[in-house]
Amino acid sequence: MSHPLYVAFIWHQHQPLYKSPVSQKYRLPWVRLHGTKDYLDLILLLERYPQLHQTVNLVPSLILQLEDYIAGTAFDPYLTASLTPVEQLTTEQKEFIVQHFFDANHHTLIDPHPRYAELYYQKQEKGQAWCLANWQAVDYSDLLAWHNLAWIDPLFWDDPEIAAWLKQGRNFTLSDRQRIYSKQKQILSRIIPQHRQMQENGQLEVTTTPYTHPILPLLADTNSGRVAVPQMTLPNQSFQWDEDIPRHLQKAWDLYKDRFGQAPRGLWPSEQSVSPEILPYIIKQGFNWICSDEAVLGWTLKHFFHRDGAGNVNEPELLYRPYRLQTPTGDVSIVFRDHRLSDLIGFTYSSMQPKQATADLVGHLQAIARKQREHPSEQPWLVTIALDGENCWEFYPQDGKPFLETLYQTLSNEENIKLVTVSEFLEKYPATATIPGEKLHSGSWVDGSFTTWIGDPVKNRAWDYLTHARETLAKHPEATEENNPAAWESLYAAEGSDWFWWFGEGHSSNQDAIFDQLFREHLYGIYKALNEPIPAYLSKPLEVHEARANHRPESFIHPVIDGKGDEQDWDKGGRIEVGGSRGTMHQSSLVQRIFYGVDHLNFYLRVDFKSGAAPGKELPKELNLLWYYPDRTMVNSPVPLAEVPDIAPANYLYHHHLEINLLTQTIQFREAGNNYQWHPRASRAQAALNTCLEVAVPWADLQVPPDYPVRLMLVLADDGCFHSYLPENSLIPIEVP
Repeated sequence: MSHPLYVAFIWHQHQPLYKSPVSQKYRLPWVRLHGTKDYLDLILLLERYPQLHQTVNLVPSLILQLEDYIAGTAFDPYLTASLTPVEQLTTEQKEFIVQHFFDANHHTLIDPHPRYAELYYQKQEKGQAWCLANWQAVDYSDLLAWHNLAWIDPLFWDDPEIAAWLKQGRNFTLSDRQRIYSKQKQILSRIIPQHRQMQENGQLEVTTTPYTHPILPLLADTNSGRVAVPQMTLPNQSFQWDEDIPRHLQKAWDLYKDRFGQAPRGLWPSEQSVSPEILPYIIKQGFNWICSDEAVLGWTLKHFFHRDGAGNVNEPELLYRPYRLQTPTGDVSIVFRDHRLSDLIGFTYSSMQPKQATADLVGHLQAIARKQREHPSEQPWLVTIALDGENCWEFYPQDGKPFLETLYQTLSNEENIKLVTVSEFLEKYPATATIPGEKLHSGSWVDGSFTTWIGDPVKNRAWDYLTHARETLAKHPEATEENNPAAWESLYAAEGSDWFWWFGEGHSSNQDAIFDQLFREHLYGIYKALNEPIPAYLSKPLEVHEARANHRPESFIHPVIDGKGDEQDWDKGGRIEVGGSRGTMHQSSLVQRIFYGVDHLNFYLRVDFKSGAAPGKELPKELNLLWYYPDRTMVNSPVPLAEVPDIAPANYLYHHHLEINLLTQTIQFREAGNNYQWHPRASRAQAALNTCLEVAVPWADLQVPPDYPVRLMLVLADDGCFHSYLPENSLIPIEVP
C-alpha cells in the first residue's frame, strides 16, 4: 500500500517562573518579549496554510506568566525602566539599561534598525563608561523604545501604530513607550485564544508539560542519572519524591482543561525526559501519548542510529514509527523525534537563505519518502520534528518569517508529504510496535542522559538544597495546597529544570547570577511560607559567576567570517586560553586564545593573536590546520613542514591539511595520499584576518559522516618551516553534528 510520508512538527514553548516569591516581581522579561515575537506569529503563519497541521506545546508556567502580563500585574526591571521618565532614571537604572538593553542577537534584531544599531555600536566601540558619560535623555529614551519594538514580530509591522513607530525611528517620548507597552499586551492577549481556536478548527493540537517543567525521572529518584552514566557523581542525598509527579501532572491537566475547554491528549515530558518509573503516573492521568528523542529510542533498543553521508537515518523504519509502551497500569503511545532534522531548524537553517534551507529540509523528507516506498507496509511512517519554538527564531532574518513562508508554501505543494498532528496520526494509525515499559531507557534529549541537570558539583549542591527544602515541607502535613499554596508553588517552581541547566559546567549566559538567585528565592519561599528558619546558605550564590576561561562548545554557532571576531557570534563556541590570561610565562605567546565551534554545514575557528603582532614580522606567515580522525582507517601523512619536532601530537599522521597564508588570506587544501604524499583538493573554506583570524571549513571538504569525532591541531609556520603548534600537548576535540 502506498502512503504519503506523514510529518509531525511539535513546537515547544516554555519559560521558567521568573516571578520572585521574595519581591513578588519578575526578574527577567523573556515571557513578555518572546510573547510579542514568537508565540502568536508562529501559528498565524500556519493558519494561512490550512491543509498543514501541527502540534504546539504550551508549558503551564508560560501560560500563567502570560496571563500576569496581560492583566498588567507583571513588572520586570526592563519594563519598569521602559515606563520610567528618562529624567527620573537612577544611575543604577542607567547602568542596567546600557548593560542589558542590547540583550538580543544584533545581526537580526538590532542591525536592521538604524537608530538601535547606532546606539549598539557606540557601546561596542566606545564602551559602557563612555555611554554613561555622554548619552543624553533622548538616547536613553530611544534605546528603551527600540528594545521593546525590536522584539515585536515582523508579522505585526503592518499594524498602523507599529508602522508609524518604525518609520519614526528616533526621538521617542514616554507616551510612545507607554503605547508600545499597550501594544505588547494586545499581542499577548491573543496567544491563548488563537491556539484554542485553531485547535477547535482541527489544524492545531495543543499539548502540555508537567506544571513547572520538572525532570520527572529525577523527581522520582535522582539515582536514575546513573542509568546512562553509571559512574555519575550524585548529590549527597537522593531526591526521591515521586509523589510530586502526579501533582505536577494534575495541575497541568486542570489548567489546560480550563484554558482550552477540553482534556489534553499529548504530554511533552520536560526536556523529553522519560523513565519507566514515571509511566504509571502519566497513564493514570489520562494522557494518550508522549514524545522523546531518538537517543532515548536508541538506548532502549540498544541500537545507535547511524546516518549516511547526506545525514539521513540508515534504519528509518525503526525511528519513524510510534511505539506503544506497555505497563501493568495500562499503555501509552510514544513518538521519538528525528534529532538531526530538529536541530537543522533549531540551529543551522538560520544561516542559510530561505529557499536553500527549505530545499534542504524538504530534500531530506523526500529522501525518507523514497525509502518508505522501497519498504511498503500497512503502517505508514511518521517523521517527528520537535524543537524549541521560540529561541531559534532570534537568529533567523525577520524572525523566521521568510523561511516558514517558503517552507509552508513548498510543503503545501508536496503531494507525498502530509503534515499532521500527533493525535490525528495515532487515531488513524495506532502504534503496532511495542516496548515493555520497564525496558524504556531513562534519559533526555541531551545524549540520552541527565548530565545537563545533575552530576556536576554545583548542580548536585542545588539538588541538596532542594532535598532539604522538600523534607522541611514534608514535616508540615498541615501545610496543604489549599491552606498554604505559597509553600507548594515555591516548591513547584524550584523543581523546574531550568535552574539546573544553567548551574555549573555546560551552559552559561550573562544572566547566570539571576537564575542562581531565582532558584534560591523559590527555596526561600518554601521556608518563609512554613515560618521555618531560612538556611544561611540560601543568601549566598551557588557558584562564582565570572567569565569562564577554557570550555567546550555550548551550542551551534554561525559566525560571520570577516576577521572581526563579533562577540555574539562566538559566545556559545568552545574556548581555549593560550596567552596573557594564563600568567606571566605566557604573556609573550603569539596566540592569546582559540575559539571553535560547529553547525551542520561548517567547522568554525577563531584565533586571537597577540595585540600588534603582524604576519611576516613577529607573527609567522602561515597557519596550518591538521585534521586527525581517531576512529577511522585511512591513508595518513606526516605534517608537511620542515623541522617538525618528534613529539606528540606534532609527530602524528594526519589526513587533511588546510594551509592559510596570513599575509594574503589565501588557502591551500590537501588530502593525504599513499607513500606519505599530500594531494591538492578543492575547498570552499573561508578565511579572514582583521582584528583576529576567522575560518570556516565545510564538512563537505572533510567528507566525514554525521556523529563522528574529529581532532584538530594548529601549526604556525614560516615559509614551510615549523614554528610552533597549539593547543599545548593535545588536540582540539570536535564532534561532527
